[in-house]
Amino acid sequence: MLLLEGNGIKKYFGNRLIINLENLKIYTRDRIGLVGANGSGKTTLLRLLSKRLEPDEGWVRLYEEYSYISQLEPPKNRRISPESASKLNIPEQWHQNMSGGEQTRFKFAQCVDHNNPLIFADEPTSNMDLEGMEEMEDWFHHFAGGAVLVSHDRSFLDRICNKILEIENGKLTLYKGNYSEYRKQKNLERQREKFEYEEYIKEKKRLEGVITDLSGKSHATRKAPRRMGNSEARLHKMGNQKAKASLDKSTKSIQSRIDQLEKKDKPVKSRKLKFDLEQGTEVHSKIILQGEGITKAFGDKILFEKGEFQLYNGSKVALIGPNGSGKTTLLNMIIHRETGIHIAPGAKVGYFSQNLNNLTEDQSILKNVTASSIYPENIVRTLLARLLFTKEAVHKPVKLLSGGERVKVSLAKMLMEDLNLLIMDEPTNYLDIPSIEAVEEALVHYEQTLLFVSHDRRLIRSVAKGIMTIENNSINVFQGDYDAFLEKKNRPEDKESKKREEEIIVLQNRLSEVIGKLSIPSEEAEKETLEQEYEKTLRELKKLKA
Repeated sequence: MLLLEGNGIKKYFGNRLIINLENLKIYTRDRIGLVGANGSGKTTLLRLLSKRLEPDEGWVRLYEEYSYISQLEPPKNRRISPESASKLNIPEQWHQNMSGGEQTRFKFAQCVDHNNPLIFADEPTSNMDLEGMEEMEDWFHHFAGGAVLVSHDRSFLDRICNKILEIENGKLTLYKGNYSEYRKQKNLERQREKFEYEEYIKEKKRLEGVITDLSGKSHATRKAPRRMGNSEARLHKMGNQKAKASLDKSTKSIQSRIDQLEKKDKPVKSRKLKFDLEQGTEVHSKIILQGEGITKAFGDKILFEKGEFQLYNGSKVALIGPNGSGKTTLLNMIIHRETGIHIAPGAKVGYFSQNLNNLTEDQSILKNVTASSIYPENIVRTLLARLLFTKEAVHKPVKLLSGGERVKVSLAKMLMEDLNLLIMDEPTNYLDIPSIEAVEEALVHYEQTLLFVSHDRRLIRSVAKGIMTIENNSINVFQGDYDAFLEKKNRPEDKESKKREEEIIVLQNRLSEVIGKLSIPSEEAEKETLEQEYEKTLRELKKLKA
């Protein structure tokens, strides 16, 4: 069933054409991932397709009702159904104190409630934990309608999408397949464009060389030798005229062939970002970071209790857990070296936080980075140029930068410092996919210790060699990569073991409660009931432990 169609859609910002879409049709079961660099016009296109914004040229026709998940706007309807609230573990009523992950879940829950046949979603996985992403992916797999999704999460685009719509320099191109298949097609396109351009240049140069030779011969036929007599010169001139006419004719023919060559434009080189992570002062301790008896609670809510962990020198560990489990809290405890946290002597810690608090708003990009840099300004400028901050752009104040630009400046500042323990809280938030891949490549090649929080499964899979989890008020460290961690987590025997551990905790708490009541004077009948419950609970506990 056709849900939407558009034709000749153009949108300008001033004189700049940011959207140029010849035609588009969206059908039931289409899952279209919208990709492009930061500022390329992805959100603008969503607004055009949903008719929230009118195009300067062309038209859009919507044939069905739609739902719209906005990245920044709060929902118009501030309530969701009790069923969705219960399933997604969020309040029924929207409020401003919700975490970022809860806000995203709430907006998604409204989509589920409305069950419209078309969905437009701008960063629907923003701030959502891994469990929430998997729930959303599962829902989309069973969704019977169509969707257009803006996301920088490559795993999400791979698992959900069957088409990719790319925005590049205002032009939109539709590719069949998921994100990985789109990348393969894009790479083949670039290789073909490069080959065709090189062949075009080679043939053009060859033909231009032939013209140069013919022009030289034509010029050489113009004059008779000085010692030649008049009659001989006249005959020579007549022969030269014929030869020259023949050469000029050949020259015109070759020039015509050049003009008829199919012109190939030089392929635009994608500006690949590159981070060179400097290797800071070496630490000689085997264990660089350790937590002993770590406890944290906010009022009645316990995040973790008597947590234990160790990070070995040179390890790369991803810290994961549900929204609100305490990941950022634990990182802050490490940075402030709270009770129970031990950092090895000689460790120089760099902290990348979500609030980017290592930047001074009123200072320029260049001043921010050079303020703590151990490298000269020319090296700082080289790094900033790789991040697309060139020439006068480095003097732009931080307060005028977009979210993605601020992230890149914050990272650059960290990379120019003498550090050997990086602690990073969502380092790829607000970045476009090329920038995410640049950060990923840098962290893969980083040789010192790294602890990072991320909801980007592709980043975790590529970088982490260990997984730290916060779950059920406990901190655990798994030695192995993300795939091995998932395999162990999803084994049936491990699920049974986990369930048994949870039952043991419940019974132990009940046992403590019964013992507390038995210690208080009470009537004989009540005491007998409590003793029976104590014996029963104890037997069940022994059985589970056995």
